[in-house]
Amino acid sequence: MKTIFRTMFLAGAVVLAAGCGNNGKKEAAQTEAVVENVAPSVAVQQVFVREVPQMATYTSTVQAYVKNNIAPQMAGRITKINVEIGDFVKAGQILAEIDKAQLLQAQLQLQNQEVELQRLKSLYEAGGLSQSDYDAIQMQYNVLKTQVDNLVENTTLRSPINGVVTARNYDVGDMYGMSMPIFTVEQIVPVKILVGVSESDYSKVKKGDSVEITADAIPGKTFYGKVNRIYPTVDPATRTFTIEVKVDNNYRTLRPGMFVRATVNFGKNNNVVIPDVAVVKQQGSGERFVYLLNEDGTVSYQKVVLGRRMGAEYEVLEGIQDGAKVVTGGQIRLKDGIKVIVNE
Repeated sequence: MKTIFRTMFLAGAVVLAAGCGNNGKKEAAQTEAVVENVAPSVAVQQVFVREVPQMATYTSTVQAYVKNNIAPQMAGRITKINVEIGDFVKAGQILAEIDKAQLLQAQLQLQNQEVELQRLKSLYEAGGLSQSDYDAIQMQYNVLKTQVDNLVENTTLRSPINGVVTARNYDVGDMYGMSMPIFTVEQIVPVKILVGVSESDYSKVKKGDSVEITADAIPGKTFYGKVNRIYPTVDPATRTFTIEVKVDNNYRTLRPGMFVRATVNFGKNNNVVIPDVAVVKQQGSGERFVYLLNEDGTVSYQKVVLGRRMGAEYEVLEGIQDGAKVVTGGQIRLKDGIKVIVNE
């Protein structure tokens, strides 16, 4: 009897435990269902059309507005050097002189030819010389004068521009051998900056557009220039075209070779602007989405085309209407069409 009673007691305990287990599972399932039915809470912001500056920043290097290599057209010994690297020179200033022995000989010949021309002119006017003979003597004089003028220019080297001497490759007494220039003079008031702009912005750039310039070597200082020239072709390798920006540089602050950032202003557009926290990136693609709050309290998954980024905001080119409400927080629990609770 004791064995039978003990067996019945154990069987009842097992049934009781099994019943309790089933009830626990039901309660857990009900709890999960309640949790799933609770609408997620989100933060929402209403967005509007605003005036958006169309600006883009590019990197480049400062270049001299004009760069001249100073050298004579013929070989000769350098007899005098008047300037050094770093000197600022004016247009017409004498930079160096070359041996003038050949020039002096040519000048003496010219003087003799000039005396002879005057004598023959008197003879021609008196009828003692034919027109053709007089014209031949006149031609010889003109040719010799041209040679003298050329020798003067090539023995007294002058700067053709206002600028700074950036290179000197010879010393006094050196024989110029028509290889490297004797001097390099660069005009740095103004300077120019060549900027490679994306071909998608080709129609937006106009001559005279304002450009902001900053240089890492001159922190805290902003320079202003204008688009001076637009190159007519697009580089097929980089898909960019070149614009030349002219900067006055009156105080000679910018120097050739400096690394700069050029911000080009393409004007302004009127587009919807949204906070960057509202943008959701679809994994595995470059597409961007946002959640829009509908009037019935649900959200819609909306693809957008973004324009320029401005700090913590994006310009929206397509996908959102003026006055729409976008979700800015709580997107992780959302899906298309779900009902939400908006945090006040």
